[in-house]
Amino acid sequence: MLNINTRNLVKATVPVLKEHGVALTRHFYARMFLHNPELKPVFNQGNQQSGSQQQALAMAVLAYAEHIDDPSVLMPVLTLVANKHVSVGIRAEHYPVVGMHLLASIKEVLGDAASDELLAAWAAAYGQLADILIAQESAIYAKAAMTSGGWTGWRGFIVSKKVVESEEITSFYLQPADGGSVPDYKPGQYISVKVFVPELGMMQPRQYSLSCAPGQAYLRISVKREAAMATKPAGLVSNVLHRDCHEGALIDVAPPMGDYVLHEDRDTPVVLISAGVGVTPKLAMLEHLLKQNTRRKIRFVHACRHGGVHAFKQQVRELSEQYGQIKSLTYYEVPRAEDLQSIDYDQQGRLDLQTVASDFILPEADYYICGPRPFMQAQIASLQSLGITSARIHKEAFGSGGFAH
Repeated sequence: MLNINTRNLVKATVPVLKEHGVALTRHFYARMFLHNPELKPVFNQGNQQSGSQQQALAMAVLAYAEHIDDPSVLMPVLTLVANKHVSVGIRAEHYPVVGMHLLASIKEVLGDAASDELLAAWAAAYGQLADILIAQESAIYAKAAMTSGGWTGWRGFIVSKKVVESEEITSFYLQPADGGSVPDYKPGQYISVKVFVPELGMMQPRQYSLSCAPGQAYLRISVKREAAMATKPAGLVSNVLHRDCHEGALIDVAPPMGDYVLHEDRDTPVVLISAGVGVTPKLAMLEHLLKQNTRRKIRFVHACRHGGVHAFKQQVRELSEQYGQIKSLTYYEVPRAEDLQSIDYDQQGRLDLQTVASDFILPEADYYICGPRPFMQAQIASLQSLGITSARIHKEAFGSGGFAH
């Protein structure tokens, strides 16, 4: 535990971080990449270009300063960060480098306001945070190595099959290039893949949810091709995968990670709620539940723009028809003309849980939500208004600042 003087000095910087946090983190990343360019391939350069990574780090530093008296409050977030760090190969030896550039950035951005005493306080605070993360990450690395078929770092996988699932989403079936076994994992977890991005002239990692149940001879990811939009550039890695990664290609894969997983120690009903490519971890959960011959009631709720981007629709429909405990519901926000007579969707417009509560809000159920952040926020608010407690709501954000991503 840091002493009271150190904690007070760190807390005193909260107003400055609220005003200048993004300027500080922008300076930090630029400084680190200038002096340690070997770290650039570790970081998502798409998020660097959009500014979302700088914003995320600024918010994280602010939260740490605000909770410096009791960092345990942040443990759920730190667990998320630790899993992400392990998925891209961050090790204990990286922390002194990051700390050096963070402290130098505080001094260079704040100028005379960054006294030696303040810098010493932040050095101690950073050391405490690094120790927490290093300990968590060490345990995660050890568990990954000890898992049957597991490893740490990067391992070569061959794209054994490539399947178009919709206008935007394509599945990649990955098998170990070394002929070894595929690791076990929990439904809802993700893997990192690393490919060369010509536009950047460097390797880049990205995280993608595993989209099938564990126990197969392959890992499967189902990747949305992120097209350029007015508010964001095209997805660098997703476009490389769709355009250049064909059957037979070799790509680097990190072991399964993440703590957004299906709770298998319960016999409660399961409600799976997704939008867009957020369907991918839900499909893994659904398949796994059925493979385990579960008697748990299952509700599968999905929203997308229209039939052209609706992935896995035939599979979900067939499973719903085959298994009596499944009831599915699909919303198309803006159906195309050719969708109007389709059996693949049930409602038009945006998902509204209030209107379907009698069939899809079940007593004591666990609710798993995945999709773009605004979608998730809307569904969580709906669930809470229907009396669902936070302990029963499990969420994973896809998109900027999330994990897919």
